[in-house]
Amino acid sequence: MSAIDSAGSDRRLRRARWVVLLFALGAAVATAFVGGGVGVLREDDPARAVLGALGVALFCATQAGALHAVLTPSVGEPARRRWLVAFLLAAAASVPLAGPADGAEWETWAWLGGPLAGAAPLLLGRVPGVALAALAVGVSVLVGWWAGGSVPTYLLLTLINAVMVALLCGVPMWLWDLLVEAREGRLAQARLAATEERLRFARDVHDLLGHNLSVIALKTELAARLATVDGERAGREAEEARALAASALTEMRQVVHGYRTVDLAGQLDAVRRVLESSGVRCAVTGPAAPLPEQASALLIPVLREASTNVLRHSRARWCTIDIGREGDKVRMTVVNDGATGDGPDAHSSGLRGLADRLAEAGGTLRSGRDGDTFTLAVTLAVRP
Repeated sequence: MSAIDSAGSDRRLRRARWVVLLFALGAAVATAFVGGGVGVLREDDPARAVLGALGVALFCATQAGALHAVLTPSVGEPARRRWLVAFLLAAAASVPLAGPADGAEWETWAWLGGPLAGAAPLLLGRVPGVALAALAVGVSVLVGWWAGGSVPTYLLLTLINAVMVALLCGVPMWLWDLLVEAREGRLAQARLAATEERLRFARDVHDLLGHNLSVIALKTELAARLATVDGERAGREAEEARALAASALTEMRQVVHGYRTVDLAGQLDAVRRVLESSGVRCAVTGPAAPLPEQASALLIPVLREASTNVLRHSRARWCTIDIGREGDKVRMTVVNDGATGDGPDAHSSGLRGLADRLAEAGGTLRSGRDGDTFTLAVTLAVRP
């Protein structure tokens, strides 16, 4: 799992999604429930009041289910269609059930038709949604005429409720889409940086082994052809192919070893690119002169762990990495903001293991949090 796609990040994204979803559902359902409910309560005829309450309840319940199904990626397409059909049927049934409830004085169905029109584009898409919204406005006008109410008032109230619900539902969902797209872009950039590094390694392997493998293939093919006519020469060719294979294996191991223990400057550049591709401003100050290989080999795992912790355990906006040498001491400091209470500390397994390795080499690793700023400091003794 990548550092960006961490459990903490997923939890924050899920919480943000639930906030947006509940806000959208609340805006649409509350409008219909409160406005329709007032009309039902104002109705003097008990039979009309009961039928109106049933119509409003069916409308609100299926509306909430349809919105949740449409706005939740994990809901399958069959379930989504069932909820949409149920909501459209409930909306149609609410016309004869809730329309007459105090229709002349309160415009009850306008409080249902408005949310229906406002949420229609979100439920059905742009073209079908606009068509359904226009139909809902037209039905509201007809209900106003049928119930003996003010047709202009029905029309105006339906339009106002439609616009309000569309804004309260559409704007949060639009912002949510932007948030998801931005996060996916950060993930893609981080994956691209890792892919570029893999491609560089693949090119190195190809350039190094391509020629040797081609020669080995030719010599083994020649040895096979000579085996029945000139056994001595075939043996020589086979021996040369074996020697080339052994040499290629040695070179391959050297390349892999070099890839695993990349130089400190290369690792600093890779860490900077990954952090910046993840939206973290990163300032790097490297040593004035190359460090001894032993010191670099000890600092590189700490640098990797520190950069991983910045992405996994913080909401960092900036990070500074400073490496310098003073006499026989090498110091590395990694500082970032956005540290959370559940982030890494001196007792985390990764840092503890690195601290033990540094201690064996006479070095120290300290970390701590001051407010939302996390600091990791390494001191390492090197030979003069």
